[in-house]
Order: sequence, then structure tokens, then C-alpha cells
Amino acid sequence: MDDFRDFVRERSPALSRHAYLLTGDHQLAEDLLQSALASVYRHWRRVRDDNPEAYLRRAIYHQHVSWWRRRRVPEHLTGAPPETARDDPAEATALRLSLAQALATLSPKQRAVVVLRFYDDLTEAQAADVLGVRVGTVKRHAHDALRRLREIAPGLIDDGERSPR
Repeated sequence: MDDFRDFVRERSPALSRHAYLLTGDHQLAEDLLQSALASVYRHWRRVRDDNPEAYLRRAIYHQHVSWWRRRRVPEHLTGAPPETARDDPAEATALRLSLAQALATLSPKQRAVVVLRFYDDLTEAQAADVLGVRVGTVKRHAHDALRRLREIAPGLIDDGERSPR
């Protein structure tokens, strides 16, 4: 299974970021990725020739939803994100923290759609394929998520751009 090991070495950084954006927690993201990798490893011979990364992203998403359903942590809203000076070198860090807080307020499906569409830069059709839903469902979740992000943290989204980065 050298090809699996090569795939993991090559794609782990991107998949780790993907898992982190879904969970908002580094340790949980590592656990999530490891769990998904173990699942994909069992099916590697069947998956490797098709689209292993899409299969793995779907496994990460489904595992995350499964964990989320078991935990059911109550949602809590925080105040507006902290204001930072424009020349402050910590502005990027504050923006990342604000984004993480705002993403944490979204439902798991909305969060997955935002991550796939705007962070992983997948098309609506590709995101729908990864999540195993219809394109219309992806559009609806993206619309609802962006509306909520505009309400919670208006500074994150520049309406002239496509991405909430």
C-alpha cells in the first residue's frame, strides 16, 4: 500500500486544514482525519483509481457529522469580533479567530459547504458530490451560511468578493 502512504504524505496538509475548518479544534481535526484515513485505508483498492481525495473529504465530513450528532454541544453566540488597528501585525490572527468563531455558529452542513466552496475552492457540483447531496442543497446552505456570517461578523465578507476569507 505504498500508493496510500504517498497519497497521505502528499495530501495530509490540505486535508488537515479541511478537518480543522470543519471542527475549529486542532486536536479534534487530527482525530477526525485519522479516523477518516483509517476508514479509507480499508477501501483503498477500490477507491484509489477513482477520486480518492473526494472520497476522503466525504469520509471526513460524514465522520464529523456523526461525532457532532453524538456530542450535541449547545451553540453559544459571542459578541462582535474585536476591532483591530489596520497596521496591527496581529490583524491576520484576529481575522482568523473571528472567522473560526463565526464558522462555529453555523450548522455542520453549512460549515461544510462554506469550507468546500470558499476554502477548498470547489464548484457547487464538486461540493455536492463530496457531500452526497444535490447542487440545490449546496446553494441553499451556502446562501444561508453567508447570510448568517454577514449578520454575525460583517467585517469578514466583502460583498464584492466571492469568499469570506
